[in-house]
Amino acid sequence: MEEAPARALAVYAHPDDPEVSCGGVLARWAEAGTEVHAVVATRGDKGSHDPATDPEALARRRAREVAAAAEVLGLAGVELLGHDDGELGAVPGLVRELVGVLRRLRPDVVVGVDPTAVFFGDAYVNHVDHRAIGWATLDAVAPAASSPLYFPGEGPVHQVATVLLSGTLEPDVWVDVGPTLDAKVRAMFCHRSQLAPDADQWLGDFVRQRAAEEARRVGVAYAEGFRRLRLVL
Repeated sequence: MEEAPARALAVYAHPDDPEVSCGGVLARWAEAGTEVHAVVATRGDKGSHDPATDPEALARRRAREVAAAAEVLGLAGVELLGHDDGELGAVPGLVRELVGVLRRLRPDVVVGVDPTAVFFGDAYVNHVDHRAIGWATLDAVAPAASSPLYFPGEGPVHQVATVLLSGTLEPDVWVDVGPTLDAKVRAMFCHRSQLAPDADQWLGDFVRQRAAEEARRVGVAYAEGFRRLRLVL
């Protein structure tokens, strides 16, 4: 997938999810002139293993990290929905919130989480917030945002043309992110609250290694892979 859309929207659960999942693609599109926005659904208030952490202070710090990372990637804007970590599946009206964003920003492409990807090997279960925001995004895109009788108070209907799902077990399209992989790494380093003290020694190499593994499927140096849904042909 080479053509950059006019407008794109990334929808993710936690403050560092867009950078980790698709930072190279977002930076590449922004560099090419795409108007790129992101939605972060939670405050990141539980993103610490230290029981002494003040959740409110952590949420404020993570909001600052989101802003810094967005600047690195060249995003046109980021919307923080402000929900508590771990509770997206119980948020009333989440689909309606996303429909409002979709109808206002009118993206050609939406990038989000593949909610069907639950088990990654035998060592990781996809986070409940990832699964919740993935389903809510799909429900908002199809059919709600494009159907006039769904949430008529949220503005004129909008049909998203393409959805790209990251973190998928069934990738079928890849984007060359070689020119912007360094921007992805820099954006991830903006989220210092989530990084180990020794991250400077290994994170960049790890990100490049993962992107190189994806790229072997398509014959480029570095890539990010997605499951693509074409809603408008």
